[in-house]
Amino acid sequence: MEETKPAHDGDSSIMGRFLPAMLADYTLPMAFRLYAATTSQGKLRDFRTAATAHSLTIEPLPRLEEIPAPEEDGLTFAANATLKAVYYSRFAPGEWVLADDSGLEVDALGGAPGVRSARFAADAGMGKAPNSGDTDAQNNRFLLQRLAGVPPVQRTARYRCVLVTARDGVVLHTAEGTVEGLILEAPRGTGGFGYDPLFYLPALGLTMAEIDLETKHTLSHRGRAIAALLDMLKA
Repeated sequence: MEETKPAHDGDSSIMGRFLPAMLADYTLPMAFRLYAATTSQGKLRDFRTAATAHSLTIEPLPRLEEIPAPEEDGLTFAANATLKAVYYSRFAPGEWVLADDSGLEVDALGGAPGVRSARFAADAGMGKAPNSGDTDAQNNRFLLQRLAGVPPVQRTARYRCVLVTARDGVVLHTAEGTVEGLILEAPRGTGGFGYDPLFYLPALGLTMAEIDLETKHTLSHRGRAIAALLDMLKA
């Protein structure tokens, strides 16, 4: 456990230094803030919706757009999430910074697109770079092309999310969440983002793009990862 210091030493991150001791006696009765290192509005929306149910407040990292992005060259979701959490936490001294890496794994494609989910079409020269405006539509079209002729029973897939928290360049926690589904032959629904219009949940008879945010956070990969992270904070 870290050595605590008097509150009058000028350090503005009192929560960061006292949290380990506090969690030993409490179960987060007050909102606890994490800064998310992402510019994706879709991810932020999902994070915030899931976090609200767990007494967490997740806000975008201040001035994130001014920070040069690190190269995400990890071979796994955990590697990329760790890289980002450690890197961005150094720009917010004393604060808890949350980074994620998440994506789609399709069994018929050997687990692809995986860590390249946001760049799936671009990697193949079939679309633009991520965050170019129509990336999601391009990735969905390319996925359908790759799965052409694959029967429904073999279109199994999962969303996977790995969350990593870090402070001052040191990893604090790693949590993971997954949700299983099938890839449809045509998109359905207008909600969500990424591959949500193609990701079908058999138990609900709906795609991720057809369910409301409150339902989504209870069963999505991000919602489950945040729930797992909360269990670690309480422990």
